[in-house]
Amino acid sequence: MSDLRFGGGAASPVEVTILDSVLPVGSARDQLLPALHALNDTVGWISRPALDEIGRRTGVAPAVGYGVASFYAMFSTQPRPPRVAYICDDVPCRLAGAAAIIEQVENGWAERVDRDGLTWERSPCLGLCDHAPAALVDRAARPRFSPGDLRAPAPPGPPPPTTGVIGEPRLLARIGAGVDPEDVSAFRAAGGLAGLRRAAELGPEATIAEVKASGLIGRGGAAFPAAIKWEAVARHPVRPHYLVINADESETGTFKDRVLLEGDPYAVLEGAAIAAFACGVERVFIYLRGEYPHAEQRILAALAELGRRQWFGLPMVAGFEVRRGAGAYICGEETALFNSIEGNRGEPRSKPPFPVNSGLFGKPTVINNVETIANIPLILAEGGAAYRRVGTEQSPGTKLFAVCGHVARPGVYEVPFGTTMRALLDLAGGVVGRLQAVQCGGAAGTFLTPSDLDLSLAFESLRVRGATVGSGAVVVINETVDLMEVVKRGAEFFAHESCGQCVPCRVGTQRQVELLERRAAGEDVDPLLAEVAQVMRDASICGLGQTAASMVQSALKEFSW
Repeated sequence: MSDLRFGGGAASPVEVTILDSVLPVGSARDQLLPALHALNDTVGWISRPALDEIGRRTGVAPAVGYGVASFYAMFSTQPRPPRVAYICDDVPCRLAGAAAIIEQVENGWAERVDRDGLTWERSPCLGLCDHAPAALVDRAARPRFSPGDLRAPAPPGPPPPTTGVIGEPRLLARIGAGVDPEDVSAFRAAGGLAGLRRAAELGPEATIAEVKASGLIGRGGAAFPAAIKWEAVARHPVRPHYLVINADESETGTFKDRVLLEGDPYAVLEGAAIAAFACGVERVFIYLRGEYPHAEQRILAALAELGRRQWFGLPMVAGFEVRRGAGAYICGEETALFNSIEGNRGEPRSKPPFPVNSGLFGKPTVINNVETIANIPLILAEGGAAYRRVGTEQSPGTKLFAVCGHVARPGVYEVPFGTTMRALLDLAGGVVGRLQAVQCGGAAGTFLTPSDLDLSLAFESLRVRGATVGSGAVVVINETVDLMEVVKRGAEFFAHESCGQCVPCRVGTQRQVELLERRAAGEDVDPLLAEVAQVMRDASICGLGQTAASMVQSALKEFSW
């Protein structure tokens, strides 16, 4: 290892003590991310001597460790205090006045680090869009903050969510209904664990059959039938089998999974336990975005409590582990997420092979997002056929939409598939001001116009319109906003979040931002924008590059600037 070391001295006693607690000598490479978090959380940054020490303990070359540490936005490889205020600078917070607040912070802090050792950074979306403008300080949410709030003591617990339903509440049945999310007895009294009990009675094959009968489509954006993944892994002869819960919800304007994790953590774990039982999974990984500290606290506490209660005697065939991301939108892509857990840079892999054959650690892997897995207990408790009676033929069940921007009550709303956009916005209290556009499906989504308000919110009807359900984000924009600025900020988001692995995305996202700047200056660059969009769509490795121009091209098509 000596010829691979950075040099410049040994790790400090504090760094050594931190690593002693999380990274014994001989640790596997997949412990790299937890070790980097431990250093970054405590010291505030990751030094090169510390990377040398990590390399000594894991066999990972320090230069490789540096490549991983420098990949994530929340890690610093330069000296920085451990106290950091991340201030959201993305579209939903900008619609709530974040730009003016950031300007006040810049003008009000004579030094970048204040007297209490607090520094601050602009951040992409924090998943607190229902509490915009938002910040994250000392790993605690600061909803609807003002500059003075950054130095104030952290409020206790997560901010309460705003929710609403059309029809019978299902995924939101316990959230905001007086059921303490930290009390497993309250969870059980409100119907919790009924789905896992039913799965135990049916057995693995019949459990998968119920999920197939439900017609459940993945809620992570790709809209892939869940049961097909489950069947493929359950039948695969190679062991072990893994289940990964994708809780790296980093799409701009999306916060529904945060509300589920914070408001009903036991339901997410119950769904994961059912999936693990059905697919013969030995280990479950929950990959949680780094900007969700309150969700992490609640899911870890719920896991610990279920462990103490030995899952109430119900079948739990797998062990659970929570892995925290560190600020990389690309890690929402399933293979990039696998790489991140394994201790690599979060860069997507080429497919095939697909995860059901070669996923995490090269083994058969089921990967579902949080909302998908939260549907599983409902399906088992009531039966697949009963579940399918809600929604539309091609889009069964209900959908959680994260509604923010210019509405009276930003929040998470549960509606049956097939509900109109108008009904959804009415549920959120209606549009504040005169509607200009609705960005549907997240940063990679498209724009709907006021004439689209009676459009049915279902996979099939949105597809015909050229739109997508995507992440379930619905960002409402009134006519006081310069839509060009919204589009440009969306393009900047993709340029910032591109992993840089493939040229079409790495270069194309940057060229797209530059062309939009030239367009704002009066140049006719629309043909060039279309050409860049085509190249990214056809040649990028993963969905980030393939959809990075969707929002821009949608705006050019729908609106006259």
